[in-house]
Amino acid sequence: MKPGVVLDDGIPGAANRGFQFIAGSLLFGPDVTENTRQTYFYECWRSLAAGVLETAGQTFLLLIAVRVFAASPTAKALLASGYSLGLILSLFAVVAVTQGRWRPAQAAACLSVVAAVAFALPAAVPEVAVFVTCSLVGLASLAVMVPLLTQIYQDNYPAAERGRRFSRTIMIRVATAALFSELAGRFLSVDVQRYRWLLLAYALACAAAAFCLWRVPSKPLAQVASPHPLRALRFVREDRVFRITLICWMLLGFANLMMVPLRVEYLANARYGLTLSAATVALLIGVIPNIARLIMSPVWGWLFDRVNFFALRVTLNLGFALSILTFFTSDSFSGLVLGAVIYGISNAGGDVAWSLWVTKFAPPDRVADYMSVHTFFTGLRGLVAPLVAFHLVAGVSVAALGWLSAALIVIASLILAREIRVEKAADPGTELLKNATQPLRGGR
Repeated sequence: MKPGVVLDDGIPGAANRGFQFIAGSLLFGPDVTENTRQTYFYECWRSLAAGVLETAGQTFLLLIAVRVFAASPTAKALLASGYSLGLILSLFAVVAVTQGRWRPAQAAACLSVVAAVAFALPAAVPEVAVFVTCSLVGLASLAVMVPLLTQIYQDNYPAAERGRRFSRTIMIRVATAALFSELAGRFLSVDVQRYRWLLLAYALACAAAAFCLWRVPSKPLAQVASPHPLRALRFVREDRVFRITLICWMLLGFANLMMVPLRVEYLANARYGLTLSAATVALLIGVIPNIARLIMSPVWGWLFDRVNFFALRVTLNLGFALSILTFFTSDSFSGLVLGAVIYGISNAGGDVAWSLWVTKFAPPDRVADYMSVHTFFTGLRGLVAPLVAFHLVAGVSVAALGWLSAALIVIASLILAREIRVEKAADPGTELLKNATQPLRGGR
């Protein structure tokens, strides 16, 4: 091949290709496929941008809403629900990408460009309405791509090592998020009006992510006869284990998503008597949990590939319940730190379990459909949970909400524990497997 020729994966020249080969071989050995090497190479670089962007919805957008704009409970709840809105829309996005014969990676790159514009606009127009609206669009655009990414992992990462490989990119993302949280917290502590520079950093991160995604190898999603946007919901009816897991995840997710945005509210709002600095809020919300995630991510990735999924999920559930109780019922700094550590440990496993669990149950060419159903229901609870939380906390103590959330998580765990005895590695049901490639009827 002549130097300078653009290869079919979009990489100009032989040097970059050789660099990818060496990097992939050092990390995974010489026997991995070219698609695996390229995917991992660009996912590592994209994880740097993803780590920066993770701090947006996790910490700083809500902090800006509280400290800069003194936003209303409804505005804060809507802001906290932006990512969830995108997860709901992902069900429809998968259908659109399928029917349009888009490659998932390129569709995800276009969504990253939309997010870049959305974060850049409020940096230029510092109005609360513009800030909330554009933040919603930016977070939603990032969330819409999740099922598309899961399909890429299904296609390009071997099943026996999918969790380990995914967890390695998560480690990069988490380390970046922890470092960026620390630096951005200190930056805003000097003057919170500097927030516009932070929004520009998010816009640049989205642009960098789009650059990487465009070069990830992927193939168009498998075509189906019905273009109905709700067609993937048929799998909830036909796959019993999928249905039960979604129900339990609804209880767990609603409980957890009620408390996640309240972490910033609890630490930053003078009503609770803490009123910590931006740097301290970033430490407890971004830095400490992400250090714990960084340490534990490879452990959970290894476990995901080797242990019963339901046992793994129940263990993570109990960790989330304990982290909520420790964080919101403690009035000491050491209690807050302990709660943040437990949350980070549990969240490390949650990253892998939430992102990859459908690959254990779905037919390989239906992973994006399965994941879109999962993200759809995640988005529904993510929209409702913050609204419920911010309005309940006006009349109920945050500790009482913590106990309620822990109770919901325990109930979900008890239901899911019954499935631990079912060794179901990749068997979504004989009948479903036989019908998976048949035309979908009735828009189900």
